[in-house]
Amino acid sequence: MSKPIINVADREGYLHTLEWEPDTTLMETIRDNDLPILASCGGTASCATCHVYVQPKDNEQLASRSEDEDELLGETEAFRECESRLSCQIRFNPVLVGSTITLAPEE
Repeated sequence: MSKPIINVADREGYLHTLEWEPDTTLMETIRDNDLPILASCGGTASCATCHVYVQPKDNEQLASRSEDEDELLGETEAFRECESRLSCQIRFNPVLVGSTITLAPEE
């Protein structure tokens, strides 16, 4: 049986195909594959250094952003209402398998 994958476009536009293990977050998968994501708070939703863009059609199928996530992302210069998410707040979700996520610009 094949492992679930997620495609991640880095800040230079290169596409990386990563295995996404169940019971992990998107941030852990990106970080553990040595992509340039800072994830300063370690996944506690108290910074926005794991900011990513999720395609709107996929984002609509995820749980809504929490108030904390919304506030943190809204303070970034690169905020996109229909796409911005903290990757630490996205647990493995079959909806995203095969999708492409894009790393937001560093701030």
